[in-house]
Amino acid sequence: MHDTAIDNGKAFFDTYLVPGTRPRLLDIGALDVNGSLRAVCPKGVEYIGVDFAQGPGVDVVLTDPYALPFPDKHADVIVTSSCFEHSEMFWVLFIELLRVLKPHGLLYLNAPSNGAFHRYPVDCWRFYPDSGRALVTWAKRCGLKPALLESYISGQSPHNPWGWNDFVAVFVKDEAHAGIYPRRILQAKQDVFNGVLYGLDGFVKFFNQSEDMRKLRASGAHPQAQLPVE
Repeated sequence: MHDTAIDNGKAFFDTYLVPGTRPRLLDIGALDVNGSLRAVCPKGVEYIGVDFAQGPGVDVVLTDPYALPFPDKHADVIVTSSCFEHSEMFWVLFIELLRVLKPHGLLYLNAPSNGAFHRYPVDCWRFYPDSGRALVTWAKRCGLKPALLESYISGQSPHNPWGWNDFVAVFVKDEAHAGIYPRRILQAKQDVFNGVLYGLDGFVKFFNQSEDMRKLRASGAHPQAQLPVE
């Protein structure tokens, strides 16, 4: 797991998990490959790692990626990082994750907005600033009532040669419980753009070009660097 994925996961834990509580947390895609969110999760959390393959960080092995072996309203928190790009039908998985959450439950999603083709075992999708709102629209069409509390694209790390931009989104299963979560990662995190906040239209730190495109324009080293401004 790359460094910004770890940093964004820690920011979620620090912002949304209440100290002194013992929430039940499911980590979907928990196999520890060069790092795991488990390492930065606060103590006291009932942490259950879920993945397709047995290995470090995995407590439950899946046989069907779209049918989790948990009852309805089972988890307080679900985190999934660097996983949705590998799900052939991530929209089906999204609904299944909401099923397993309690009404007040939180879903933290981190998936790439750019980056190299990396097959584990497939690599199908990238996520853009409107993706969180689109997932809410899909869930409502399926009869659910989630809310997107916030989303953003995080900046690239100078220490990571792959240059990942993470799409990060935080959802609450039932919008009726949105008020119990007053804090936002975006209130403190600086290196982000195209942020979305619950209850507000538009974007925080809006850019119509990706960070990769802006770097190309700044370098002037590529024939496509002179991109038109929309």
